[in-house]
Amino acid sequence: MKITEVKAFLVDRYLLVRVYTDEGLVGNGEAGLWAHHGAVHQLLGELAQYYIGKDPLRMEHHYQVVTRQTHFMGAALSAAVSAIDIALWDILGKSVGLPVYQLLGGRCRDKIKVFANIRGNTLEEVAANARAQVERGFHCLRMTPFFPGFEEKTSTQVITEATAMVQTARQAIGDGVDLGLEIHRNLRPEEAIILARELEPFKILFYEDPLAPQSHEAMSYIGSQVRLPMAAGERLYNIQQFKDLIDRQVVSLIRADLSLAGGYSHCRKISALAEAAFVGIFPHLMGSPVNNAAFAHWAAAIPNYVVMEENLPPDPLGEIVDEQMPIEGGYRLLSDRPGIGLEIREDVLDKYPQKQVPINGYFHADGSVAH
Repeated sequence: MKITEVKAFLVDRYLLVRVYTDEGLVGNGEAGLWAHHGAVHQLLGELAQYYIGKDPLRMEHHYQVVTRQTHFMGAALSAAVSAIDIALWDILGKSVGLPVYQLLGGRCRDKIKVFANIRGNTLEEVAANARAQVERGFHCLRMTPFFPGFEEKTSTQVITEATAMVQTARQAIGDGVDLGLEIHRNLRPEEAIILARELEPFKILFYEDPLAPQSHEAMSYIGSQVRLPMAAGERLYNIQQFKDLIDRQVVSLIRADLSLAGGYSHCRKISALAEAAFVGIFPHLMGSPVNNAAFAHWAAAIPNYVVMEENLPPDPLGEIVDEQMPIEGGYRLLSDRPGIGLEIREDVLDKYPQKQVPINGYFHADGSVAH
């Protein structure tokens, strides 16, 4: 079997990939550098020149060739390779009539726990939305504890409001539901430390990305000062970066992204590395139903999976695939279809032209960049 074509599709805010073979099997994948799909789309066209004519079942070999040819690295290249790698594993599954999770060692779990996000622009809205998500059947919720415009407020105001939001959510859902926080790289170290100490009474499952990702040293400093379990890593794209983060003993959970950090070929190694250190896998899931399915197979096959986003596509974007894995009672239900369990419907993609992510910036009251 040989690869005959690699096609990339810019669809709404997604970048989808299909890999075609001379035996009629087609693999589906998705790239996860969501802010810069245009650059990744260009790279996919260049990488196709290597893949065409190759055996699609040599996934690890192809990963090594493409990433080590010149040792240029970066998130754009990794996202492109990730999308193709996912598609190649999809082809492998179809070629042997098995779902990808079976190829990765079989299921460690029967269904995939997911969380819903709490939303609201007032404390009353936060409480109501939190209760509504529990009523939908979710056992884990996440919130970003900042109201719109927080960037222009003083640190004390931000910390006070964030603490009130978290307290409100916890009181609304009780102690039978997990609650995690997405800080979204919005704080300075001193702010992250003070806020974490204020939040200790509220049984926080994870304190996600309190700081921008460029400095593991700064993360280590925060980790030495707080007692909330920290999660980080959604902007990392190779095993060496994750090893450094894990070795620093600063995180309880890592946010590896299958569609950014090397697809199945690389992320299965990252998850094993984390397993050896008793670090949980808390995947960073964004994108289309293609990613939803691909991530579910990875989560099913690793023992240290914890939770990830429900990530439901807005209507009617669900029609870009022929089948979605449903969510029931706070869990995504696995499909036993071969490969990743779906097909991209090329016939409807033109209905959803690309939506680029604008660069607008967020600013403090003095006009300086907040994030």
